[in-house]
Amino acid sequence: VALTPDGVKTLVRGEHEVRLQAGAGHESGFEDAAYGGAGAKIAPDANAAMRGADVVLKVQAPTPAEREALSGRAVWVSLLRPLDAPEDVKALAERGVTAFSLEMVPRITRAQSMDVLSSQATVAGYRAVLLAADRLPKMFPMLVTAAGTISPARVFVIGAGVAGLQAIATAKRLGAVVEAYDTRAAAAEQVESLGARFEQLENDAGDAEEAGGFAREQTEEFFAEQRQLMADTAANSDVVITTALVPGRAAPLLLDEAGVKGMAPGSIVIDLAAPNGGNCACTTPGQDTEVHGVTILGPL
Repeated sequence: VALTPDGVKTLVRGEHEVRLQAGAGHESGFEDAAYGGAGAKIAPDANAAMRGADVVLKVQAPTPAEREALSGRAVWVSLLRPLDAPEDVKALAERGVTAFSLEMVPRITRAQSMDVLSSQATVAGYRAVLLAADRLPKMFPMLVTAAGTISPARVFVIGAGVAGLQAIATAKRLGAVVEAYDTRAAAAEQVESLGARFEQLENDAGDAEEAGGFAREQTEEFFAEQRQLMADTAANSDVVITTALVPGRAAPLLLDEAGVKGMAPGSIVIDLAAPNGGNCACTTPGQDTEVHGVTILGPL
């Protein structure tokens, strides 16, 4: 849900009327009664909540039906994926709607509390390791027991942005041996500060970081050579977590089928780039797939 009961209280104190779609906060642990107690009016559905609204808040982009229900003077605030789905933004503009895309808020100090990319990438990186630990048929930490010693799981994280760094930190906390790779030169120090080993590839692109902190898109020749190099590290890993995305582009292919085939049966791949097609050739977005005994998860 895009607004908490505390947020409702603030708006109501400012003499604004707040209408909430019934049940909108349920999956976030906020029931309608909490919103009603904060001063919101509960509408039976989305259309009723939006009718005549000056400002509409939502987590994801509007559906076609929701766009049609908006008045031309309305202000819309949500995630919009404008570089990946420009046609949706164009449709809002054609209706005269003023739309704020939260992904496009500048990543500056003053706006840190509005950085939805970093906050959600943190959740994704953390969750990816928990998914891997649950599905991997061995424990993450090294255990020395009366029955013998269990070696730690080996985790390879590809892409050391916010999601990748959180995945590294979480895997380390669970006791795994962690390696990581990123095309950005600055990532090496960040990876090593978390106790992981930075994988240095011979065909490194130097500093491939853009001004906004994102990775710069590389050539297909670069990725082809990179896939071969990373397949060797993946073959020695129990878990591979891929996080590489370039705004407005399909996710780069980093782990091909040959790389998956080289991994031991029972290994896990968590592909966080699945919404943009995936970094792994065997990823099916939104589904779990088993290929050559390796389980590939493509969570959306």
